[in-house]
Amino acid sequence: MNNFLFIKTIKQAGIIIKRALITGITGQDGVYLAQFLLKKGYKVFGTYRRLSTPNFWRLHYLNIFDKVTLIPADIRDSRSISEALIKSNPEEVYHLSAQSYVGVSFDQPIQTGDITGFGVVRLLEEIKKFNDKIRFYQASSSEMYGHEQSPIKNEVTPFKPSSPYAVAKLYAYWMVNLYREAYGIHATNGILFNHESPLRGLEFVTRRVSNGVAKIWLGLAKELKLGNLNAKRDWGYAPEYVEGMWKMLQQKKPDDYVLATNESHSIKELVVEACKVAGIPISKIKTSKDHFRPFDVQHLQGDYSKARKKIGWKPKTKFKKLVKMMVEEDISRWERWLKGEYFFWDAATSGEDSQIIAKKIHQKNK
Repeated sequence: MNNFLFIKTIKQAGIIIKRALITGITGQDGVYLAQFLLKKGYKVFGTYRRLSTPNFWRLHYLNIFDKVTLIPADIRDSRSISEALIKSNPEEVYHLSAQSYVGVSFDQPIQTGDITGFGVVRLLEEIKKFNDKIRFYQASSSEMYGHEQSPIKNEVTPFKPSSPYAVAKLYAYWMVNLYREAYGIHATNGILFNHESPLRGLEFVTRRVSNGVAKIWLGLAKELKLGNLNAKRDWGYAPEYVEGMWKMLQQKKPDDYVLATNESHSIKELVVEACKVAGIPISKIKTSKDHFRPFDVQHLQGDYSKARKKIGWKPKTKFKKLVKMMVEEDISRWERWLKGEYFFWDAATSGEDSQIIAKKIHQKNK
């Protein structure tokens, strides 16, 4: 049965299937959101960047690669965005695509502004032209608060961004509000505090720690070098946060919401807990000036009270459980790989880790 007849049949049967477009579907949040929406019965489309080595490992890891429709697109190209909207014809758009590394944004401030900031406006412009009834979610960031001194941040806390990434996110945040007020688009900002999982990228400190201690425990590395251990963050569990994204777009009126855990923990606490899970001494973790940012936010903690009251969302996974989950998963991955099992995994293609893997394969084949 072709796609047209299938859609006609389900309409005749009175079945309504929602269609959602996720930009940046290959990232941590993108794959968890895709998995969540598929379970809700959505037809899921996702954009990805054309690369020499496509980054599809997370979709394979969750076994949903063949359950979503992938569309190559570039958020810097309005025509590309327009084509993605035409192909997906969505009721909901979740915009997760961005240059999302704070450290990289200092090295690439112009590219960060173009992708993370102006990319949102290009997408909103195309939605306004294609179908202004589409419900739009923007992945805003707690980094927008920057060095604002309030101990706990909520939806009315002033912003004081401290990185090119945060400045770009703040520009996008205000443009979402503008399109909501000026054009009546159902556009929402989700101001998400740090949310992690075993599918977090190796560039982020939580995964760097979990992967690093796993290698030390298995004798694949002698130490792990990190930057500022005193910075504190509000860390939650990513699959719970994507449910919050969905809940935001189900509201009659669009609004902005903070998702957080109402707790903060230092990177040092993260390290101590990870070492405890792996059973290695904390002395294996070193600090290096090379890993410090030019300008770092020292403390971020959110207040999700509004999300709890308005959309019925709250976090469930506590900090220690999250760290344990991530460390144990990375240990399991390395053990499986060393036993010769092949599976989709980001460490297999990262510079430092792929060298370890290549060295072990060479030793095994001698």
